[in-house]
Amino acid sequence: MRYFIKLAYNGTRYHGWQLQPNASSVQETMNNAVSTLLNTEINLMGAGRTDTGVHAKQMFAHFDYDKQFNIPSLVHKLNSYLPKDITVYTIIPVSDQAHSRFDAVKRTYEYHINTFKDPFLQEQSWYFYQKLDIDLMNEAAKLLFSYTDFQCFSKVNTDVNTFDCTIFKAHWTLGSTKEEYGKLIFTISANRFLRNMVRAIVGTLINIGLHKITLEDFENIIKSKSRDKAGFSVPAHGLYLTEIEYDYITK
Repeated sequence: MRYFIKLAYNGTRYHGWQLQPNASSVQETMNNAVSTLLNTEINLMGAGRTDTGVHAKQMFAHFDYDKQFNIPSLVHKLNSYLPKDITVYTIIPVSDQAHSRFDAVKRTYEYHINTFKDPFLQEQSWYFYQKLDIDLMNEAAKLLFSYTDFQCFSKVNTDVNTFDCTIFKAHWTLGSTKEEYGKLIFTISANRFLRNMVRAIVGTLINIGLHKITLEDFENIIKSKSRDKAGFSVPAHGLYLTEIEYDYITK
């Protein structure tokens, strides 16, 4: 029987989701916890990888297990066993052909910026104090919908068959409540993402907001397919994987 596990984690202490030979990862921590509680070796397949320091408000992974178990009880035991920076929300029985990575139809990320220094956001949001032209950044973000090849925003020497991605949503919003004052969030959804893509897009849009490059420059960067021409990669700790969607799992 195959199961999807829905979880969230604060990525500060981890070298990303993916198993690492000499570093702590979320996947390794989850494998150990599930294996211990089910008393058999379990290897989870994640919906994707997140880099060192990146957070996930929603992540899915799948595993196979042939025996019956009580789902609410296992969820409770996992949350008691796991470290405080990882939470399991639920476990969902799926078909044996279901795949957490290949079946995902949409992924959404957020990048969080705080415009004032806040000691409680040091590892959860990037402090950036310079004034940004948010309207111009949103104009640039709209240009992303006209393209599918985003090699210019991809980590170099990455092992992929294609640099094509379909972007469904991309926009900046300013906090509108008292609690959100001074916060700036970039939201982007696509069918797939390249390694480092979101952080490179954000860095390039920051250059737009600082009036260092124009909208025409932004389009020329995309057309160039060159990572060297795109902007800097913003720090990982402001990035969140917020949602993964499947046709057969309701929100």
